[in-house]
Amino acid sequence: MKRAMTSPDSAQPLILVDQVSLDRGNRRVLDQVSLTVAAGEIYALLGGNGAGKSTTLSALLGFLRPASGALEVAGIDPVSQHDQACARIAYLPENVALYDQLTACENIAYFMALAGAEPDRASMDRALDAAGLQVEARDRRVSGFSKGMRQKVAIAMAVLRDVPVLLLDEPTSGLDPRATADFNALLARLKARGTAILMVTHDLLGAADCADRIGFLASGRIVEEVRPADGIDVLALHHRYGEAAAA
Repeated sequence: MKRAMTSPDSAQPLILVDQVSLDRGNRRVLDQVSLTVAAGEIYALLGGNGAGKSTTLSALLGFLRPASGALEVAGIDPVSQHDQACARIAYLPENVALYDQLTACENIAYFMALAGAEPDRASMDRALDAAGLQVEARDRRVSGFSKGMRQKVAIAMAVLRDVPVLLLDEPTSGLDPRATADFNALLARLKARGTAILMVTHDLLGAADCADRIGFLASGRIVEEVRPADGIDVLALHHRYGEAAAA
């Protein structure tokens, strides 16, 4: 089978989607999709509703079996070796599910215990410092937290787990500009640590601010891939894909 083109920065990508096709019912949602994400790289996958963005994440999480092609997360097939692959992934959904009656630190302690870890308070505070959650909020119940604050708790868990792969589903949806800037700064720190980050989004401008590569998904195919560092015409890209991505 032909391998997907790898990033020139790494011969062994941490995320590999290789000629993957996937059907849901009678509809082909992904049609020979190929992409890679290397260690220390951020890849943004853009597309409108129904383009296949969330399906790509679900396949990488091992929840959907492709009709053809291959998937790897840190060299592991997430479908046939689901538990081993998930142990190497941190996943941030669009709407973070936390227990409202627990505090930020209690939520972290609970979910980390499910993952087989028991971080001490100092470790949790360092992770929450990195995520940017205010000290005074850490021992409050999360029922009153904004979406941005909830995301910071979830990102702190990703920092604590120290896994090689981070999957993000519309991570800046609903965030104000300050929270988005804080989130992008945190992604830069995780990237510097060597994490491979794949984010699906409809926000072209936000992706151009933080991603090393941007792939445009339409009708189940990646129709174009660009590198913001090479200089891109964001306005032209927005005219081509922005309206569809926002749909």
